[in-house]
Amino acid sequence: MLVVDFIFTAFCFTIGVQIIYYGFIFSKFAFAKTDEPLVKNIPVSVIICAKNEAHNLSLLIPKLLSQDYNKYEIVLINDNSVDHTLEIMETYRDVHKHIKIVNVKNNETFWGSKKYALTLGIKASTYNYLLFTDADCVPATNQWITSMASHFSNKKSLVLGYGAYQKHKTSLLNKLLRYETLLTAIQYFGFSKIGMPYMGVGRNLAYRKEAFFKVNGFVDHLNIKSGDDDLFVNQVATSNNTGNCFVTKSFTISSAKSTWRAWYYQKRRHISTANHYKIKHQIILGLFFTSQLLFWLLGCSLLLLSFSTTIVISLIAVRFFLIYVIVGYAAKKLEELDVLLLLPFLEIFLIITQFSIFIVNCVSKPINWK
Repeated sequence: MLVVDFIFTAFCFTIGVQIIYYGFIFSKFAFAKTDEPLVKNIPVSVIICAKNEAHNLSLLIPKLLSQDYNKYEIVLINDNSVDHTLEIMETYRDVHKHIKIVNVKNNETFWGSKKYALTLGIKASTYNYLLFTDADCVPATNQWITSMASHFSNKKSLVLGYGAYQKHKTSLLNKLLRYETLLTAIQYFGFSKIGMPYMGVGRNLAYRKEAFFKVNGFVDHLNIKSGDDDLFVNQVATSNNTGNCFVTKSFTISSAKSTWRAWYYQKRRHISTANHYKIKHQIILGLFFTSQLLFWLLGCSLLLLSFSTTIVISLIAVRFFLIYVIVGYAAKKLEELDVLLLLPFLEIFLIITQFSIFIVNCVSKPINWK
């Protein structure tokens, strides 16, 4: 009986930890007002790094050219592509004077490094305000630059945005991927709201060029293939210099992975990169994941042992009520409400996947960004 009592105590403690995360941290984003600062009209360099993205660039560049913004340039980085990426870039550059091309060749020291290519693009950019997205993304509206740039100020030199994924109603993988993206956004926006920003996504991210050079760019993690977005943010973000932009017109939309294998490999890269966050961030993220895992393990164990079933079910109900409220408000903000119907299943599947990836990554590491 002592063992069961210990399990119950641990279960209650685990729910308490979850309440702190959802009720006191993630709620800061879920219930936050959607700020729309005054339009700044500051000159912006939009930077895109592309490797074998000819088709996607044909969709993205027209969206960038249609942005309703007074002064901006588009810096297209061809990272040693072997398809028609460079030709697509040149076709648009020949017609539009505010397009600049950076053609990156193989470099033995930095082979396969997106960070090296991005660094060359940043150095070639004209303006101090830099806005990033990926080649397989498109801005949701023609107000993307306006919305993201408006969050810069004398104090704010870094702006976190939201990168959504295309919706496919009949795809379970798509719902899982979008649930994971939603949960990640709730976390990084939530922690940013309480003054502990720790990451951002390269699909929608902005910062000042001077902030990049102040820390010598990606030098501190240049040997790590991924992390041009989250590791950089983890390095430079503070409670004072970070802004959050999550109005709908500021979203970018990406093509979602269409196979489980592609998504799994992508997750492996993301999780391996998180191991290089600051220790305090690894601890708070690790504690959150552990509390999720233990909730299911301990809760199911208590139900199987028929220990205080009414109390256990009541605690589970309280936890899910809180999660549905917090995640529901956040999902409404980020236009991901449809994932709520499968939330318990998606949560379990994501926990199992993350745990398995952690084990696999201890044996081998993902290599290149493409």
